[in-house]
Amino acid sequence: MADSNVGKRSSPLKYASLAISGPPGAGRSTLLKNLRPYLEPLGWDFFSGGEWSRKYAIENGMHDPGDRTHHLATDYGDNVDHEIDDAMRKKISDPAVHMAIESWIAGWNARKIPHVLKVLLMCDDSLRIDRIVNRDNVSVDEAKQHLRVREEANLSKWKRMYDTDDFWDPKHYDLIINTYSHGPGQTLEIVLQALGYYKVNGQPKSME
Repeated sequence: MADSNVGKRSSPLKYASLAISGPPGAGRSTLLKNLRPYLEPLGWDFFSGGEWSRKYAIENGMHDPGDRTHHLATDYGDNVDHEIDDAMRKKISDPAVHMAIESWIAGWNARKIPHVLKVLLMCDDSLRIDRIVNRDNVSVDEAKQHLRVREEANLSKWKRMYDTDDFWDPKHYDLIINTYSHGPGQTLEIVLQALGYYKVNGQPKSME
């Protein structure tokens, strides 16, 4: 895991950290990537739960590195999920830490931490499937099947682990964005506005 002092630098924004949640294909990794050039100069650090767990699964022989589709959370034990979720919650609970993190349930994991902006990205299934087709270079039918299997397996595991299924309940979130009706540039602008970025930096808005 990252060093305990990661992100402990001055950041003048409204929120100390940011947690991005949502189903696969909703745009979490795109938003995290687009935020980097704005927040990194302010001393923020970044963590992708999807990238970390995929790398873990491949390095431990749980997922074929040649398979462009993503692994299942059931490929590894509960201890891995607990390690990541506990470490991230502990880190961003410190208001002196400034991090942007993304995972399926990152916002739920950050629930009731007031200095963390919790963002939920949702999207129409047809666009999510189209994004998976382009990202993983698979057919539409393969993308549909993969999404169905992944969502059922992962959410069932976390429901058993955490005794809840309200990971994407709006009550846990400060901001909910439909990425079907809002493109990447608009989504980025909404989040930067919520963080107070434009007010602090006096910079023009980033529009598509």
